[in-house]
Amino acid sequence: MPTQDALLEMRHITKRFPGVVALDDVNLSVRRGEIHAICGENGAGKSTLMKVLSGVYPHGSYEGQIVFDGAEVQFNGTRQSEDAGIVIVHQELALIPELSIAENIFLGNERAKAGVVDWDTTRREARELMERVGLAEDPTTKIKDLGVGKQQLVEIAKALAKNVKLLILDEPTAALNENDSQELLRLMDGLRSRGITCIMISHKLNEIEQISDSLTVIRDGKTITTMNREEGFNEDTIIKAMVGRSLESRFPDHEPKIGEVLFEVRDWTVQDPRIADRLSTKHASFTVRAGEIVGFAGLMGAGRTELMRSLFGETYGRKLSGEALVRGKRVDLSTVRKAIKAGLGYVTEDRKVLGLNLLDSIKRTNVSAALGKISKRGVVDNHLENMVAEDFRARLRTKTPSVDEGVAKLSGGNQQKVVLSKWLFTDPDVLILDEPTRGIDVGAKYEIYGVIQALADQGKAVIVVSSELPELLGLSDRVYTIFEGAITGEVTREDATQENLMRMMTSASPRPATAA
Repeated sequence: MPTQDALLEMRHITKRFPGVVALDDVNLSVRRGEIHAICGENGAGKSTLMKVLSGVYPHGSYEGQIVFDGAEVQFNGTRQSEDAGIVIVHQELALIPELSIAENIFLGNERAKAGVVDWDTTRREARELMERVGLAEDPTTKIKDLGVGKQQLVEIAKALAKNVKLLILDEPTAALNENDSQELLRLMDGLRSRGITCIMISHKLNEIEQISDSLTVIRDGKTITTMNREEGFNEDTIIKAMVGRSLESRFPDHEPKIGEVLFEVRDWTVQDPRIADRLSTKHASFTVRAGEIVGFAGLMGAGRTELMRSLFGETYGRKLSGEALVRGKRVDLSTVRKAIKAGLGYVTEDRKVLGLNLLDSIKRTNVSAALGKISKRGVVDNHLENMVAEDFRARLRTKTPSVDEGVAKLSGGNQQKVVLSKWLFTDPDVLILDEPTRGIDVGAKYEIYGVIQALADQGKAVIVVSSELPELLGLSDRVYTIFEGAITGEVTREDATQENLMRMMTSASPRPATAA
């Protein structure tokens, strides 16, 4: 019999893959009308559990029982779970950029008469759904013209169009800035007040503490605990349950050893590739010293990623002016190959699109940016390739049964470790890390922070772009702020606060940078 007031119960769920038990007797109970968080380190089994629930892994491929809305269910595909009222909004949004908002909302669920799409009804109902999620756009607007925050709202509107009873949000705020994140949490609160039950998978523990009624922690494929708001929980108790120990500090202790200027950019100006009369980067000048970690802060769309991509092989926009120097010598960064040769490495913010070939194995990805280091007369030494991959797997604690596994099979956090390994293998003088811990659990973040600090201790110049101000404050020796493509300020670790960074991030008047 289902537990009283439970909308969902997953009982004794076990899911096996060859050589791996991904879920081991997992139990989950979600009460009707609540926001229930699922927490755990990368690779703990959170996504696997949701794939079991949604029918991606069909009934018969796992052990255990699912009871939904008072009855046992056996889904053999996502269409069946959606028909029952279970809808997942994935971290990688499943929207088609060239189609309109209305077309995306009703994709596969079209409003039609006699087999022909009724566009008047489609646009009217899309507008009604958009109003429910607070999206004030024309329904004919194309998805590619929306920011990530608004695209999230389209995904939720799409879920509401399917008469959702249980809405599952996988890392819903991972790609959002602070303001958009808070707007999304307010929307979730509004859905809760209208009786819609939500499951939220997130690594942002402050948001879980803020919005969740209860939470379940999964570790190594097992249910560790369930906590309710009435009993009390906070970030520290969640972390202890997730990693099996207390973390006294979110950042490893570090005493920087800063040397001379290693990387310098002067008057870097770039034309936006999409809008002819717009500059994506405006006269940017900055320095990074050997052994220094320098952060770049800015709101979404401020131009942080555009600046970094334009520096790394000029892969974004067209450079109009400026120069870059490594160890005092001007370098040519006009192609990715030349940027790597000049000593730059770049871990991109979008690991799946720009950072990885999802058809490759872990070991092939690890060496892909510097094949010459493991090749003889143009032939890859497979033994060396394997040794390199095993070394990085151990150093970064990548969870995988084998380095021969495809990177597509890894959790998001472990994919991030593989991307980082790829660029560490090139042994760059300057390493640019764009959102290096996005979608990564607190334990893995701590490990990656340690790797970043170790790189700085080796005398590298490290640039960190992050949407999380606490991360920049805890990791950086200096922070630059960007607004509308221009650097608007610079602050040292001692003087940096969230308040003064936010002030400079929203300032339209660039300030001259102080001497590094």
